Amino acid sequence: MGALHQGHLSLVDRSVAENDITVVSIFVNPTQFDNLEDLENYPHTLQNDLELLEKTGCDFVFTPESHEVYDQQIVSEHFSFDGLEYEMEGKHRKNHFDGVGTIVSKLFDITHPTRAYFGEKDFQQLQIVKKLVRIKQRNIQITGCAICREKDGLAMSSRNVRLSEECRKAAPFIYQTLRKVQQKAASLSFPELSDWVTKEFKEQPFLELEYFEIAEENSLQTAQNKKENEAYRAFIAVFAGPIRLIDNIALSF
Repeated sequence: MGALHQGHLSLVDRSVAENDITVVSIFVNPTQFDNLEDLENYPHTLQNDLELLEKTGCDFVFTPESHEVYDQQIVSEHFSFDGLEYEMEGKHRKNHFDGVGTIVSKLFDITHPTRAYFGEKDFQQLQIVKKLVRIKQRNIQITGCAICREKDGLAMSSRNVRLSEECRKAAPFIYQTLRKVQQKAASLSFPELSDWVTKEFKEQPFLELEYFEIAEENSLQTAQNKKENEAYRAFIAVFAGPIRLIDNIALSF
C-alpha cells in the first residue's frame, strides 16, 4: 500500500530474480480499513516509492485510483476462508479480510501473475491469499517471504514512521518478547506463555498489548496444547501510542 521500506523492496528483489517481468502495485485499499482515521493517516509517499522501485529493476508500477479499481461503489466482496478470517486480526478488525480478498482478487484479475510475493509479517494475510487462490481456482504461486527487521529487531512497517520518539524506543520490546517466547516454548505450556507475555507488557508504559496468541500455522486456530508434527507460530498485536503494530515468530520445540 505504499510508503515502501526495505521489507517491500526485498519482495521486489526476489521477484526480479525469479521472473522475467515484475509488476509492483501501489494502492491504499479503503475496504480493508475498519478505522477511517487510520485510512486518512496512512502515509502516502508515491514519488519516493517510485524512486526506490526504479533502483530494483522492476518493470512496471501500477498505481490506480480508487474509482479505477472499484468503479462507482467502494464495497468489498464477501468471502468464506474456512475460518481463517475469524482468527486473530479477524477478531479485532471487522471485515478486514473481505477487503483484502477483494483487492487482491481485483489486482490478480488485472495483472494475471504467475507468481505473487507477500511478506510473512502479515502471516494471516499470507494464508488468506493462499486460500483465495484456491477458492478462485487461479493458477498462481503464492510465495511468503521472511520478515525484514530494523537493527533493533522491530519489524519493518509503513506505520513505523508515525511512531513518537518514546514509542519508537519502546517498540523493539515486541520482538524481544517474541524471541523469549521462542526460547521458552520448549519448557512452558501455551497458556503459561500467554500469561507471561501479558505480565511483561503490563510493565511497559508506552506499549499496550491487544492480543497474543499461539496458533497452528495452517488453520490459524488458537492452540492450547502442543501436538507432535504440528507447526506453531506466536502472533502479537500491540498499540504503541495510537499506532497499531503486529508481528509473529515461528515456534519449535
